[in-house]
Amino acid sequence: MVVHVIGAACWLGLTLGLVALALTAITTDSSAAVEAAVRSMKVFADWLVLPLALVTLLSGLVLSLGTHWGLARHRWVYTKFWLTLATTVASLFALRPGVDESAATVAAGNPVTDTADLIAGPLVSLSAYLFMTVLSVLKPWGLTRRGRKQQRGQKQRASAHKRVDAGDVRQTA
Repeated sequence: MVVHVIGAACWLGLTLGLVALALTAITTDSSAAVEAAVRSMKVFADWLVLPLALVTLLSGLVLSLGTHWGLARHRWVYTKFWLTLATTVASLFALRPGVDESAATVAAGNPVTDTADLIAGPLVSLSAYLFMTVLSVLKPWGLTRRGRKQQRGQKQRASAHKRVDAGDVRQTA
């Protein structure tokens, strides 16, 4: 659990840093500040995003399969898994290429013209991570259909054992 919480917190913090850098690149008039912000985003996106995404995804999967929460037993766990998978894929195929394209534009001495691409990925990611954090704390929505079936099966197995009523027990000596 510690690995998962640290990985998720780092991923959230990294994304918040990417938002701050993108806002700096979009709002400043200084070409040096734009270049520094975009280059920093590239370093973060190239070296940190994917490892933190994979640590969070894999540790969450291990946690869900190794604890009573289960992967498909509770809706909040199931939702977090799919959102984590989606944000990992989006980071790989949308966020990183967008940042790399902006960095190449800046390196060529051209201004970043498509600022929406620069900020959209980090903002969407940040929103998803904050939502997943809320899910982890509140644990809403109850059991999935599979979780309800498992719970019914456990109750049936428990009630299949003959109950002994205290009035039926005779003392023999």
